[in-house]
Amino acid sequence: MKSKVTLVKEFKIGEVDNNLFSSFIEHLGRAVYTGIYEPGHETADEQGFRKDVIDFVKDLKVGLVRYPGGNFLSGYNWKDGIGPKDKRPVRLDRAWHTIEPNEIGIDEFVDWAKKSGTEVLAAVNMGTGTPQDAGDMVEYCNYPSGTYWSDLRIANGHKDPHNIKYWCVGNEMDGPWQICHLDAVDYGKKALEAIKIMKWTDESIKTVVCGSASSGMPTYPEWDRIVLEHTYDHADYISIHRYFENFGNDDDFLASFYDMEQFIKTSIATCDYVKAYKRSNKTMMLSFDEWNIWYQQNQKPHPWEKAPRILEDNYSLLDALAFGGMAITLLNHADRVKVACLAQLVNVIAPIFTEPGKGAFRQTIYWPFRDISLYGRGIALQPVVHSESKITDKYGEVPAVIFAGVYDEESKQVTVFALNTNKNSDCETTVDLSSFGETRMNFRTELCGSDLSAVNSLANPDNVAPRNADLVDGEKGIYTLKLKAASWNVIRFSAS
Repeated sequence: MKSKVTLVKEFKIGEVDNNLFSSFIEHLGRAVYTGIYEPGHETADEQGFRKDVIDFVKDLKVGLVRYPGGNFLSGYNWKDGIGPKDKRPVRLDRAWHTIEPNEIGIDEFVDWAKKSGTEVLAAVNMGTGTPQDAGDMVEYCNYPSGTYWSDLRIANGHKDPHNIKYWCVGNEMDGPWQICHLDAVDYGKKALEAIKIMKWTDESIKTVVCGSASSGMPTYPEWDRIVLEHTYDHADYISIHRYFENFGNDDDFLASFYDMEQFIKTSIATCDYVKAYKRSNKTMMLSFDEWNIWYQQNQKPHPWEKAPRILEDNYSLLDALAFGGMAITLLNHADRVKVACLAQLVNVIAPIFTEPGKGAFRQTIYWPFRDISLYGRGIALQPVVHSESKITDKYGEVPAVIFAGVYDEESKQVTVFALNTNKNSDCETTVDLSSFGETRMNFRTELCGSDLSAVNSLANPDNVAPRNADLVDGEKGIYTLKLKAASWNVIRFSAS
């Protein structure tokens, strides 16, 4: 099998936003309690945050962390999570059938985010919550002092405002599973009024309205159109969510990138239709603020309890490869996808996994996310690709090898990300960088292996991890190398 990718410095998709490498922490399962927060743990700091988890998050260089939900959001009162912990109410979380002690709220989460080198993408409740509640939360977090809510923040130990810039206006309000689900018209009206109050409180913030919870929703993309027709002039982003899982056909699963790309293209087209309909000069950007692999078929009922072990998928090498295809797709739409949140960050369908009272380890999907976060910043280039195709049952004919390219003008580094989805055949690949003048390959790793079901664990944390691959000399900017069967590859070049 053969393929070729050509990158030309002038063929630009757009600048990659640092928020493309964001993630998500919800009050769900063990994401918060025994995830980021475990007082008494040997690594816990003075606030009870696990420093081993903080170190992993720092290593990933996460842009934003969406908080506090998720489905949890639509029944959550943010005021339950502020003030003295011993006076905070214990609530039933009806979204996930758990007990919520409210030991962590917005103040503590902002502290955790600062320690982890990231920022907060806050979310306001559009289910049981009101536009006034949303405005009050912005005031509490962002107004300096001299009002009821800002002075209450100061009294609660945070003199300086949190200055949270990015705000989600609800979560998946198109979903009948959502507490106080609304139709598109009612949500569009409510979201508009919430944004008005929020931005009248702090005009510097950026807001994300709810788009479709999945491309499979019967209301997609009509929901998005209606919501945007109400909010286009006031919102800054519209969200889209998509999860994938392997239903037994590996080729279909490895081609998940194709489904994700069609979702993005349709969402962009919907945004641009509303732009034309409203005669607007503004281009609406996408916030892909939930994406990952999630084995939803594995969910089981559980009793009411605090921080149950739910949604704790253990990811395989095969999962990491499919994940890499999605990561490439995001980079190849960096002109319109400006925020993307890997859902989630710790324990719950997550790259980082902890055990209470014990250690933490990196799941297989940690590695492709880390690769794009470390090496995918700069200008996304439009790859010109010649690749053999493969036939899938679900999507028909799709490319067997896919690529993304990023050029960092400051460091003069060109990075090529490549996924070979063929499980049985290596691919002789040509990388043409002749437009960059003199170049030299200086870094190359591959994530692959003979056992696609291999996983990482606390006992064997590096069972699946990238390995250094041989560097290849080029001639006049053209390089020929082998991409192993079923492999995720990162290849970096210095350019003159």
